Amino acid sequence: MTHERWTLRTESTSYTVRLSPDGPWAELDAWGPLGVEDGPSALDWLRRTHFITPADAAPAEYLPYGLRPFTGSELVASRPDGDDRGMWWEFAGAEADEGALHLVFHDEQLGLRTALHYETVPGTDVILRWTEFTATRELRLERLDSAAVNIPVTGTARLTYLTGQWSQEFQRTQLDLPRGTFTIGSRQGVPGHAYAPWLAVQDSEAQSAYGIALAWPGNWHITAEAEPGGAVRVRAGRVPHEGAVCLAPGETLATPQLACAFSPDGLEGLSRVWHRYERHLTGERLHRPRKVLYNSWEATGFDVDAAGQLELAKTAADIGAELFVVDDGWFTGRADDTGGLGDWWPDPAAFPLGFDQFIADVRALGLDFGLWIEPEAVSPGSRLHAEHPEWVYRIDGRPGRLVRNQLLLDLGRTDVQDFVIGTLDRLLGTYDISYLKWDMNRPPTERGRPGAGRVDLDAEHVAGYLRVLDHLRAAHPDVTVEGCAGGGGRIEHATIARTDVVWPSDNTAPLDRLSIQYGFLHAHAPHVMSSWVTDAPGVFDPRPRSLAFRFVNAMCGVLGIGADLRAWTPEQRAEGARWIARYKEVRDVIHHGEARLLGSPDARSCGVQYDAGDRTVVAALSTGRLDGAPLVPGRADRLRLRGLEPAARYRDTATGTTYSGAHLLHHGLPFAWTAARDADLIVLLRE
Repeated sequence: MTHERWTLRTESTSYTVRLSPDGPWAELDAWGPLGVEDGPSALDWLRRTHFITPADAAPAEYLPYGLRPFTGSELVASRPDGDDRGMWWEFAGAEADEGALHLVFHDEQLGLRTALHYETVPGTDVILRWTEFTATRELRLERLDSAAVNIPVTGTARLTYLTGQWSQEFQRTQLDLPRGTFTIGSRQGVPGHAYAPWLAVQDSEAQSAYGIALAWPGNWHITAEAEPGGAVRVRAGRVPHEGAVCLAPGETLATPQLACAFSPDGLEGLSRVWHRYERHLTGERLHRPRKVLYNSWEATGFDVDAAGQLELAKTAADIGAELFVVDDGWFTGRADDTGGLGDWWPDPAAFPLGFDQFIADVRALGLDFGLWIEPEAVSPGSRLHAEHPEWVYRIDGRPGRLVRNQLLLDLGRTDVQDFVIGTLDRLLGTYDISYLKWDMNRPPTERGRPGAGRVDLDAEHVAGYLRVLDHLRAAHPDVTVEGCAGGGGRIEHATIARTDVVWPSDNTAPLDRLSIQYGFLHAHAPHVMSSWVTDAPGVFDPRPRSLAFRFVNAMCGVLGIGADLRAWTPEQRAEGARWIARYKEVRDVIHHGEARLLGSPDARSCGVQYDAGDRTVVAALSTGRLDGAPLVPGRADRLRLRGLEPAARYRDTATGTTYSGAHLLHHGLPFAWTAARDADLIVLLRE
C-alpha cells in the first residue's frame, strides 16, 4: 500500500511528513538541511512494539488520547458529561500548496474535526504549525496543544532554555535529558519571568540544533520527553485557566502558532534563524530607524512635573538623544503606586501650561515625545474603578487581592477593550505622541467574571490584548510601540509581531544586564531589544563597570538612556555624546545585520558580532577581574570572530589596523583590557 508523503522546503531546510503505514496519523519522516528527505527516515522503527502500541512508538505529528494512550497525547477531548473520553479518528484528506500543508482527521462518533496546519515563512528557515478544531456536537477539550515536534537523537538530548525571575530574566540554562520528561510553562496569564516559551534541542553527538517558540501571551507549557528508541518528542501549547475549553456545535477553535526552526550550525546558527524570523515579523517597521531614547523614570520616579522633565529633556537632547519618554507619574492621582491607574488624564498640577504645551516644548528641543501607560491596570481608588467595579477580575463573595497596590481589568470583555482603545485613541489623537510604552505589572489572580458562565478567560484576555495592539498598528501606524510587563514578563512572537521593541528586564545593572541580553539574543533579535544606560548598581553581580561598558552593552540592541543626567559630570555627558554618535553610525548594521554571539558572560571576554554588507561591528566587553589583568602577563585577550571570508582583508576604521579574515577567525581581535578600558566597539571594513 502506498502512503502519501509531503515535503515543505524553506530557504535551506526541508520538513517531510507522511501518512503512517501503521494507523490513521501523520508522522515525521525527515527534518534538517535540504536533501535530508532523500533516503530512509532517521525516525523509522522496526515495528516490534511488544508492550506499547504502534501509535505510542511512532514519531507522530499530532495524536489524540485514544490512539496514543500511554506515552502522551496532544489532544484530550470528551463529551460534557465526561463520557467517551478519547478519540479514534480517521484521515479525511489533505491540501498541499506551495509552502503550505493541511491534513484533516475526523472522529465522527465523538464529533470533532481536527486539521493540522503547516506553513513555511518566506526568507527564513522557520515552519509554523498549529491545529484547528471544529465540533459537530458539544465537546470539552481538556488538552489542546499546538503541535508535537519529533527530534532524532543518537546520543543524549541537550536542552537549552531561558529561565529566571523578575530582574533576572532570560538566563541561558542547559540540561541533558537521557530519559524522562521535562516541562516549563506559566499559569500567570502571561509567559512570565521564570521561563520563556522557547526551547532548543541538540544531539550530544551532533552540531545541529532544533528549536521551537510558542506565539502565545497567556498561559502555556512546553514539555519534552526523551522516549525509548532514541528520539525526543516536544509538545507545546496553551493551558486553559479553567482546565478545559468547551466547544459548541459548529464552533471552530485554532491553537497558537508554534514556530519550528532548524540550523546545522548549533545554537549560534539557530539564533540567527530566529533573528531573521523576527525581522520578517516586524515587516516594513524594520526599516524605520529605532531612535535613541531618554526615559525619565530612574531620574524622577513619580515626581513628575513639566519643569523637571524639560530640564532632563534639554540635557538628553544635548548629548544626542532623539526621543524623550515620560514614564509613570504623569496622570492624575499618581503621587505614588497606590492610585491613579485607569484615570489616564494628564495631571494639570504637574503641567500647568497644559500637556500639549509641555509636549511642544519637548519637541522644540528636537526630540520626539513618548509616554508610558499601563492600560490593563486599575487602582481601587480611581474614578474608573468607582464607575466600573465589574470590569476587574473577581469572584463573587471573595475578596480581591492587590498586587502592586492595583487590580487587573478583564481585557476579555469587549467593553473593557473599547475603553482601552478609546483611551489610547484619545491620547494619541489629542497629543503629539510618537512612542508608547505599554507596561503590565501584575498577573491575574481572582480570575473570574461573575454571571458569564463557563468562559475561556485566558484566551479571551489574550484576544483582547491582541485586538488593542492590532488597532494601534492600524489606526496609529507611525507610533512606535514598546512591549513591557514588569520587564520581560510578556515577550513572545505574538507580541513581537505587533510591537517595535520589547523591554527584556527592569534590571539595567551592567553585568546583570549582560547576562540577560546574552540569553535574550539566543531567542530574539537585536532590533527588538530595548536597552538602557543607567547608573544602577549590580543586583546579582555587583562588580562595577565603566560608563563605556554600559554604553557598549546597551548598543547591542536599541540604545536608550535612563540615568539621571543632571547628576552626570560634564565629562560623563561628553563621553555619552561620543558613544551616542558612534551608535548612530552603526545602528543599521546592528539592527539589520546577521548577529553572532562571541564567548559568554562566564568567560573572560564576550561580545556580539554584527555583519552587513562590507561592515562588521563588534561590541566587545570584559567580564574578567576588576584589575583588568590579562590571562597571561603581556598578552591581550582575544575574541575569535565568525562567518568572515578567510581570504578577505578587514580594516579597523578607528586604528587603521588591517587583519586577514583567517587571522580574525583563528586568533581573533585583540583587547588589552584594563580597569579603565573594559569595553570597546570595533568597526571593521572589508576591503
